[in-house]
Amino acid sequence: MEGTGGGFRKDLVSKLLQLHFTNSKTKVGGDALRLMAELLTIFVVEAAVRSVRQAQAEDLALVDVDQLEKVLPQLLLDF
Repeated sequence: MEGTGGGFRKDLVSKLLQLHFTNSKTKVGGDALRLMAELLTIFVVEAAVRSVRQAQAEDLALVDVDQLEKVLPQLLLDF
């Protein structure tokens, strides 16, 4: 995540998208990259918040991957 903006870099988002395209000639426009970067940022922040809430519900001081695994199914359904 970038500095104070707190988002994903466009080149990273572009690379992630390119890895999943079946046609190597597929292009992604700048607006689509910004939108996808914003969606990824929202997804990651929401995953972190839900993981913290899960850890608090379990009376834990630290968030572990176990809490993320517990909230991930519902998070994916919500997105």
